[in-house]
Amino acid sequence: MGNGVKLWRWTRAAIAVAALACFAQLAHAQSTVDAGKSSTSSGWMDWLTSMDWWPWRGDGRPPAPTGVESPHYGDSLFYFFQGRYFTSVTRLMVSQQFGRLSPHDDEAEILRGGLFLSYGLHREAGEVFATLIQKGAKQPVRDRAWYYLAKIRYQRGLYLESQDALGRIEKALPGALEEDRALLQANVLMARGNYAEASRVLDTLAKGPNPSSYARYNLGVALIKSGDPARGTTQLDGIGKMPAVTEEYRSLRDRANVALGFASLQEGRGEQARVYLERVRLSGMFSNKALLGFGWAAAEQGQMKVALVPWSELAGRTPHDAAVLEAKLAMPYALADLGANSQALGLYQDAIGAFDRENADLDTSIAAIRSGKLLEGLIASNPGEEMGWFWNISQLPEIEGRPLGAHLAHLMATHPFQEAFKNYRDLLYLSRNLQQWQDSLGVLRDMLANRRQGYAERLPQVLAREQALNLEGFERQGTELQSELERVEREADVAAFATPQERELQARLDRVREILERAGNDPEVAPARERYRRVAGALLWQQTDQFSARLWNAKKGMQELSRNLAQAQRLEAALSASQTDETARLEAFAQRIDALSARVDAMVPRVAALAQEQQVAVQELAVAELQQQKERLAEYGTQARFAVAQIVDRAAAKESNRAP
Repeated sequence: MGNGVKLWRWTRAAIAVAALACFAQLAHAQSTVDAGKSSTSSGWMDWLTSMDWWPWRGDGRPPAPTGVESPHYGDSLFYFFQGRYFTSVTRLMVSQQFGRLSPHDDEAEILRGGLFLSYGLHREAGEVFATLIQKGAKQPVRDRAWYYLAKIRYQRGLYLESQDALGRIEKALPGALEEDRALLQANVLMARGNYAEASRVLDTLAKGPNPSSYARYNLGVALIKSGDPARGTTQLDGIGKMPAVTEEYRSLRDRANVALGFASLQEGRGEQARVYLERVRLSGMFSNKALLGFGWAAAEQGQMKVALVPWSELAGRTPHDAAVLEAKLAMPYALADLGANSQALGLYQDAIGAFDRENADLDTSIAAIRSGKLLEGLIASNPGEEMGWFWNISQLPEIEGRPLGAHLAHLMATHPFQEAFKNYRDLLYLSRNLQQWQDSLGVLRDMLANRRQGYAERLPQVLAREQALNLEGFERQGTELQSELERVEREADVAAFATPQERELQARLDRVREILERAGNDPEVAPARERYRRVAGALLWQQTDQFSARLWNAKKGMQELSRNLAQAQRLEAALSASQTDETARLEAFAQRIDALSARVDAMVPRVAALAQEQQVAVQELAVAELQQQKERLAEYGTQARFAVAQIVDRAAAKESNRAP
C-alpha cells in the first residue's frame, strides 16, 4: 500500500495541475470565445460582404458582384471570389499603382485592407483602415473595421494592441457582432490577467436578453479565476446541464463539466465530482479526462471496484493520450488496493511494456519530425493552391501506416503551432512564387531580345521605304497645287476645272476656230461661225455654272491632301524620333527587368533561409511536446517499476514468514 499512497498523492497533485491548466487553457483559447461560432475567416467575410460601401450585400456566401465599372477591379474580385487571395491582392496593388481602378478606388482600398487582415498583417491593415477613416468613412464602417482588427491582434497575442482597437469602437455593433465584441473584450482582459474586469463585462452580457452559452461559460471561468468560485461554479453548472443539439454546444457542455469535475476533485469533493463527470459523453473529445477523473473520484471515496469500471474502459483506448497512460497505472493500483496482487502485477508489467512501446513510438516520431517528414506530410495531406490566413490543418499525415501526428493532436490545435506552421507554409509558397518570377523574368528577357532583333532588322527596310516615298517632292507639289488653286479662285478660271470631255471639246473648238480664222470673211462660212459661237458659249456657260461646285470639291481634295501630307510628316518625325526613343525604351525595359531580377534574386536566399529557420522552429515545437511526453512516460515507468518491486517484495516477505 505504500506505493499506492505515493501514487495517490502524486495523482492528486497531477489533478490540481490539470485543473489549473484546464482553466488557463479555457480562458486563453480562441475556442473559448466562439468555438467556431464566428471564426476569423467567416467573420471577416461576413463583415466584408455586409459593409454599406461594398458593392454587394447579403448573408452567407455573397452573390456575384454587379455594377463593376473598372475591368481591372473586376479582375481582382474574380480571384477574390475564387479564394485566391494572394493573386487578388497582388493584382489589386498593381492596378492601384497604375491608377486603373477608378471609380472603385475606396472599395479597392478596403478590399486591400481586408486581404491584409486575412493574412494577419494587422499593422498594414490598420494603416489602411486609419487612412480610410481619415478620409471620412462612415461610423459603422469604422467600428466594424476596428473590431475585426482587434480580433486578429488578439489571435496574434497582441493583447494591448487589441485592447486599443476595441477602445476605438464608438457605438454598439449591429446584431450578433455586439455580443462577439463583448466576448472578445473579456478574453483580452483575461489574457492580460484582469479577470475581475472581464467578469464585469461578461456579467453585463449574461444579464441581457438571450445571452449566449459562450458568454455564460466565459463568465464562469472569469469568476472562478477572479476569486468568486461559488458564482463561477453556478454559471458553469448551468452550461453543464444545458440541452445541446449541435456538436459545438455539446463540446462546450462537456468542457464545462470536465472543468467542474476536476475543480471538485482538487477541493476533495469526490461525490460532487462524479456528478459533474457523469454528464460528459463517452465519445466526446473530453471523454478520456472525464473517465480518468471519475475513477479518481470513486477512489477518493474508497470505491475501488467502481473506479475500475471507467479505468478499464479508458485503458483500452489509444495510448497516445496521457489519460490513457495514467489509467494503465491506476488499474493495478486499484487491484492492489483490493488485494488482487497477482492481477495487479500483471497489469503493471503490461503497463511497463505499453510505456516502452509508446516511448519507442515517440522516438520514431521525433526522428521523423527532425528529418522533415512531419512538415512534408502536413503539406501533402493538406494541399492548398495559395497561402492564406484561413487555411487550417484538417488531415494528419501517416508514416509507415500510422498517423505521425497522433502524439501531436493537442499541440496542433494550439495557436502557436498553427501560426508557426502557417508561416512555414506561406514561406514555401513565396519561394515557389519567386521561382516562377525568376522563370518569367527569363521569358521577358527573351521577348526583349527578340524585339530588339526585330527592330534592328525592320528599321533599314522602313527607312528605305520612307526615302523611296520622296515626301519632300510631294510637299513641293502640294505647295504648287495650293498656289494654283488660289489663282484659279482669284481669277475665276472656270476652264481650270474642265472635265476630260470638256477639254476634248475645247480642243476641237480650238481647231475649228483656227480653220475659221484662216477662212477670213468668206460669207459661205458664216453659218459655221454661228454654230461655233453657240457651242463655245454653251461650253463656257456649263463650266461657269459648275465652277462653284468644282471649286469646293477642289478645296476639299486639297484639305485631304494637306491632312495626308501632315500625317506623313508626323510619321516621318515619329520614325526619326523612334530611332532614339525606341532604343532608349528598350534599354529602360532591360534595366527594369535587371532591377526586378536583382530584387527577386536577393529575396530567394532570404526566403529560403527564413523557411529553414521556420522549419526548425516548427519542428522544435513538436519535439518539445514529444519530449514532455517522454518525460511523463519515464515518470509513469518509474512508478510502475517501483510498484512491481513493492509487490514482489511483499510476496517474498510472505513466503519467508510461512517458512518453518
